[in-house]
Amino acid sequence: MRLEEKIQIIKETGNIPRHVGIIMDGNGRWAKRRGLPRVAGHNEGVNSVESVVEACGQLGIDYLTIYTFSEENWRRPSWEVASLMQLLVTTINRKIKRLMDQNVKILTIGNLDKLPDYARKAMLKAMEMTRDNTGLTLNVALSYGGRQELVDSFKKLALQIKQGLIDADEIDEQLVAQNLYTANQPDPDLVIRTGGERRISNFLLWQIAYAEIYFTRTAWPDFRKPQFVDAIWDYARRERRFGMVSEQLNKETILQNV
Repeated sequence: MRLEEKIQIIKETGNIPRHVGIIMDGNGRWAKRRGLPRVAGHNEGVNSVESVVEACGQLGIDYLTIYTFSEENWRRPSWEVASLMQLLVTTINRKIKRLMDQNVKILTIGNLDKLPDYARKAMLKAMEMTRDNTGLTLNVALSYGGRQELVDSFKKLALQIKQGLIDADEIDEQLVAQNLYTANQPDPDLVIRTGGERRISNFLLWQIAYAEIYFTRTAWPDFRKPQFVDAIWDYARRERRFGMVSEQLNKETILQNV
């Protein structure tokens, strides 16, 4: 089946995730297998991001969150961290016009204060330039950790209690969600992890409670539009029960169509 035909079929089903999260793994191993330095894998992975963003636009996906640099990644060799930060800036500068043409809105989640000044300024500039765009929202997770996000959320809630803005008894799931980095965004419907590993790695721990998970052995630099569409195709064929049983879902669907 041709790629464009598959995209059209997915769109006709209407079973398209609003929000997709991607753990972009396998860059280093991809480079090692080719006898290249690790940074070569990161460089090639930029092309995968571009391809997936284009696919999201075609499919009508509203939100894409890419795990670009984790809180744990600061432990990597200093030369690799420096290379990643420089790559981030170079990529933003090279791709910002295309992102504007695609109507993509850039946001970041994580602790931007830990980034080098030049990298932080580049991201802030990109967010400012794209803030009025109304197409795909691209969340770039930088210096991000799911546990730290929860800690930050709890600190915000504690401060609100201290200031008398809320009472502790008022705290519920919705209030916690409103204090996360992804406030006012839908939770991911689908999380994709490339590279063959089968773990979440501290990614959007609260938000992916009911997300579908798609693991692939394809390394991120080889994960392009066809592979992304395959993941969406797989998602479209799944039945999401949210704790219910199939018969209840069928009943709910019937009721919604009455």
